[in-house]
Amino acid sequence: MQEHHPLPFLGEALLFLALAGILIPLLQGLRINQVVGFLAAGILVGPFGLGLWTDSVPALRYFTVQRGAGVDALAELGVLFLMFTIGLELSAARLWALRRWVFAGGMSQIALTAILIGGMAYVFGNRTETAVVLGLVLALSSTAAVMQLMTERRTLGTPLGQAGFAILMMQDLAVVPLFLLLGVMATGESDNLLPLLGGALAKSALAVMVIYVVGRRLVQPVFRHFSRRGQPDVFMALTLLCALGIAALTAAAGLSLALGAFLAGLLLAETEFRHEVEVTIEPFKGLLMGLFFMSVGMQMDLRQIAASPVWMPLSVIGLFLIKMAVLALVFRAGGFPWGRAVEGGLLMGQGGEFAFIIVGFALTAGLIDPAIAQFMMLVVGFSLFATPAAARLGRAIGDWREERGGTGAADLHMATPELMEGHVLIAGFGRVGQLLARILADRGIRYIALESDGRLAGQLHSQGLPVYFGDAARVELLRKLHADRATAIVLTMDHVASALHAVAAIRRECPHTPLFARSRDEKHALALKKAGATMVFPETLESSLQLSSLVLQTLGESEAAATHIVQAERERRIAQLQGVELPVPPL
Repeated sequence: MQEHHPLPFLGEALLFLALAGILIPLLQGLRINQVVGFLAAGILVGPFGLGLWTDSVPALRYFTVQRGAGVDALAELGVLFLMFTIGLELSAARLWALRRWVFAGGMSQIALTAILIGGMAYVFGNRTETAVVLGLVLALSSTAAVMQLMTERRTLGTPLGQAGFAILMMQDLAVVPLFLLLGVMATGESDNLLPLLGGALAKSALAVMVIYVVGRRLVQPVFRHFSRRGQPDVFMALTLLCALGIAALTAAAGLSLALGAFLAGLLLAETEFRHEVEVTIEPFKGLLMGLFFMSVGMQMDLRQIAASPVWMPLSVIGLFLIKMAVLALVFRAGGFPWGRAVEGGLLMGQGGEFAFIIVGFALTAGLIDPAIAQFMMLVVGFSLFATPAAARLGRAIGDWREERGGTGAADLHMATPELMEGHVLIAGFGRVGQLLARILADRGIRYIALESDGRLAGQLHSQGLPVYFGDAARVELLRKLHADRATAIVLTMDHVASALHAVAAIRRECPHTPLFARSRDEKHALALKKAGATMVFPETLESSLQLSSLVLQTLGESEAAATHIVQAERERRIAQLQGVELPVPPL
C-alpha cells in the first residue's frame, strides 16, 4: 500500500484493522480458526498475493502491503506480548503442580523430536548446523493455535488439555536457551561449542537473576501502591511499562527482548495482580499476535508449491506424523489410552510460531540456506493451516477408541486454581468473605477469591491464600477463573453499584451457576434479586433478627420459642425477596 501520509505506516495499520475488525469475525462465524484466518489474510494482501498484480491493477495498492518494515516492527511486539503471557502462566505453583509433564514430558518430547527430525535433515544432505536448527525448531508446536483450539472446545481443563498445556510450557521455556545456542553457533567456533554455550548461559543466568531479584522487590510494591487508585488506565500503563521496561533491560544486557518480556510475566505471575494483568493485555496480545501471523502470511510465496508440488505436502504430512508419533508415546507413557494419546499428538503436530523468528535468525547468521529457510517457513505455515483439520481427526480417533472400550484415565494430580472445577468463587474478601473462606477451608472445600482492594489482596495473597486482585464485573476475568465451572459464586461486596454490575456480569457469563449475594438492606437485596442473584441475604435483616431474638428472650420467651419466631420472620422476608408472600408469623 502506498504511503502518502506523514504518519508512517498509516495505510498498513488501516488495512490490518479493517481485516481484524471485519474479515476475521466473518471467518470466525464460518468456524475458521483465527490463526488460519490471519495467515490467509496475510497471504492475500501480501507481496506474493494481490501484490503480484499491483503493476497491472494500480488500485490494488490500496489493499495490499508492499513493504514489511512497519508490519515486522509491530509483529515483534506481538511476540513480546506472547512471551509475557507465557511468563504469566508459569507461576511457581503451576510449574510445581504440572512438574511431571512440564519437565519429564516436555523435555522428552523436544529431545526425541529434535533427534528424529535433525537426523532426517542430516541424511538428506544438510549441514550439521542446519540439521540442528531444523530439528530443534520443528520440535516446537504452536502455543497460540493449540491454546485457542482447546479454549474454543473447552478442553483446557481436561487431563489431556492440562498435559498438553504443560508440554507447551516446556517448549516455550526452551526458546530462550535455543536463541543462546544459535548465537554461539553463529560465531563459527564449533570446536568450542560447549564452553562457549556454558559461558553464555552463565552470563545470561546472572543477568536474569539480577533483573528478577531487583524486579521482584520493585514491581509488586509499585502495583500495590497505584492499584489503590482504582484507575484502569494507570493499571494498563504500569502493565505495559513492566513488560516493555524489563524487555529493554534484558536487551541492554545483551539478551533478547523476548526474554525480558518473559521475565516480566514471571514477576507478575506470583502476585495477586496476575489475572487482572492477563485481562488488561488480552486485546493488545490478540491484535498484535494477529499482526504477527499476518506478517508470516505475507512472507509465504505460494508459487513455491508449484516448484515443489510433491515435497511440500509430503513434508507437512511427515512433520505431523513424526510429532504425532513422539507425542503419542509421551502421552501414553503418562497414562493416557492410545486414542487420547493420538488425539494429543495430532493436536500438537504442527510447527510453532517461533519457527519463523528462529529460522529468520538462523538465516541471518548463515546457519541455514535461504532456499531451505523459505521451504521450511512454508512447511510450518501450511502445518498451521492444517491444524484445525488434524485436531478434528484426532478428536474423532480418540472418541472412536473410547467407544471401542479403549478407555483409561490418566492420574495426573495437576489441579491448579486456574484449572480446578467444583470450587467456590468468592467476590469480595472483606470480613464476610474471609469468614466464609475459613469455613470452606476447614471443610476441605476449594475456593478462589477476588478483591478489588489491591492492598488487601496483596496482604492476603502473600499469606498463601488464593486471593487475586480484580473486579468481578469483568467477564474476561470470570473466564480466567473458570467461573462457569464453579459450584457456587458468593458476592460479599458491600458497594451497591459494584455488586449490581457484578451480578449482571456473572449472570451473563454463568447463567446456571448458583449465585448468593450479601446486601446492605432489603432495598439493595431486591435490586440484586432482579439482577439475577439466586438468593440474597440482607445484612441489616440478620442483625435486626438477632437483636429481636435477644429482646424476646429478655421479655420471657424461651430460647426455642424466640428462635422459632425469628426463623419464621427470616423465611417470610427471604420469601418476599423471591416474590413469594408468606403469612406473618404469630407472636
